[in-house]
Amino acid sequence: MPELAEVEFFRRRWNPGLKKAVRSVHLNPKARVGRGLAVKILSHALVGKMLESSLAAAKQMAFRFEGGAWVGVHLGMTGRLECGNAKRAPTPHDHFVLTMSGGTELVFVDPRQFGRILFWQGDGLPPWWEKIPPAILSDAFTVDVVHAFLRRRARTPIKAVLLMQERFPGIGNWMADEVLWRAGFHPKAKAGGFGPKAVRKLHTTLHQVCTDAMDVIGTNWSDPPDSWLFNHRWKEGGRCPRSKKPLVRENVGGRTTCWSPERQKLGAERS
Repeated sequence: MPELAEVEFFRRRWNPGLKKAVRSVHLNPKARVGRGLAVKILSHALVGKMLESSLAAAKQMAFRFEGGAWVGVHLGMTGRLECGNAKRAPTPHDHFVLTMSGGTELVFVDPRQFGRILFWQGDGLPPWWEKIPPAILSDAFTVDVVHAFLRRRARTPIKAVLLMQERFPGIGNWMADEVLWRAGFHPKAKAGGFGPKAVRKLHTTLHQVCTDAMDVIGTNWSDPPDSWLFNHRWKEGGRCPRSKKPLVRENVGGRTTCWSPERQKLGAERS
């Protein structure tokens, strides 16, 4: 499932369509990604309208057009955005295509169809966009906000808590593991056991991991350096890039989790 930085990378792939007008709309009527939408409605709202801006938040993207029309994209597990032209060879999985002035094609490709296309037209923000919580890199994401949320999920393992999108938007499996590894917290530590110092450290590390991910992956899909857990977490016999000791993989909170027993010990969160 794409996470914060991956979503930002794919948002940028449609940037060549900015300030261009929609010439035609294609929506695969048999694809689940467009469930509830009609190509006639989309065409009426979008054809002739300029793509004014694009946004990314959490695990979603939104594209704003003239006339108050918005297209939302949720990538799901296998979705991706591509940009091409009339010479681009179409695939059977091109479920949503906007042909722009000049021949630019903005394409949503999704082989397994776990993604979704959303549409809204009106004043203000779409309801499905407005409900996204404050970003981790925003001023509204404070230490107090994190502390209060952990108290409400006191008996839940911290790994599972970090995956809760209502407070940690855009954090997925690999980012949660990266945060806990860098901070030195065990993924099974109960959220309610985090002391004031540990909460501040968790908050700081969340901000750091999100910033690094946006700089490295979100910009141009660069490979993370070997100093991150990212490059070692799925390797057989993988070792912690800091302690050089073996990593452990186990199901925690319903998700496969990787950590370094040498660095991440239960009890470290109580400070």
